[in-house]
Amino acid sequence: MDVSIIIINYRSPQLIINCLGSVYQFTSGVTFEVIIVDNDPKNGGGATVREAYPEVRWVDMDWNAGFGIANNAGMAIAKGKYFLLLNADTLVTDNVIGRCFDRLNQRQDIIACGALQYYADGSPMPFYQSFNDFRRTFFILPPGPTVENVVKRFYPEPKYSDPDQYDWLVGAFIFVRREGYEKTGGFSSDFFMYGEDVEWSGRLGKLGKLCIFKDCTFIHLENDNPFRRTNISWINRFSTQMQVSNFLWVRKQYGAFQYLLLIAHYLFMIPIVFGWRISFNIKNGDKPLSQLRTQKIYLRKTGVLLKYFWDTLFLKKGLYKIKPHENIDLLTASS
Repeated sequence: MDVSIIIINYRSPQLIINCLGSVYQFTSGVTFEVIIVDNDPKNGGGATVREAYPEVRWVDMDWNAGFGIANNAGMAIAKGKYFLLLNADTLVTDNVIGRCFDRLNQRQDIIACGALQYYADGSPMPFYQSFNDFRRTFFILPPGPTVENVVKRFYPEPKYSDPDQYDWLVGAFIFVRREGYEKTGGFSSDFFMYGEDVEWSGRLGKLGKLCIFKDCTFIHLENDNPFRRTNISWINRFSTQMQVSNFLWVRKQYGAFQYLLLIAHYLFMIPIVFGWRISFNIKNGDKPLSQLRTQKIYLRKTGVLLKYFWDTLFLKKGLYKIKPHENIDLLTASS
């Protein structure tokens, strides 16, 4: 078996059917199996997928284990020489799977590769070019070239001789050698959603190169989920679950000091974001405490980060999944 394609189902049967339709239509030159891991067997609509594609292998989870743990369950039973972790809300538009297979057969220095994401309308989806590119976005600082240059001095871009090499691969499409899973143990079981692909990439990168080939592309539809960010603003650029996961990744990969620096920064910014808005209101003749909704959301999200402070600082084992009353994005989506 050349490739084991692993897809996570969470109440998205039609998306999976569409995804598999594109895989079977365009994939050639490789033998492959499809493994579906269902995070909600009772409500997931798995029967619909099995009826359309009876040959798929199916794994029912006992609970909604999130992205990483469910993928680990699929990789644990996979038979392929390579694994392709593929989101349910994706479509391939050519033989990208066969191309990745050929590239990794030719390039033994590569442990895993990815592909460029495109929106459904055919426009390219932006992505973070490196770990430090991602980390710089965690800091809430005034926009402008001066500030950006200072931050880049502390978090510079890596320099690779290989133009296809990157720090990390997006979890929606990861084509990895079997030994990449076997030697790392797969995704960390601490992550529920978000950040797990970044953290795993850090460990995979110690085994070989991570590459994204410009001629390898796929469509990512970005299916809605209850943890997706809302009320996006300069100070609320990430969802609550994203931030909890992102901070856990920073603690794991870069140590306690970098994690504490982020926490201190977010606390320091509380009076600043409120003070700026109040000053702006006064200047415009409005009530000082009016129009503070964005600042209050920021305060509530920071409060959730603090609830996970000790667990994150001491890297307590367990699933870092926010509770329903901590999902500030969902709670404020319609308010």
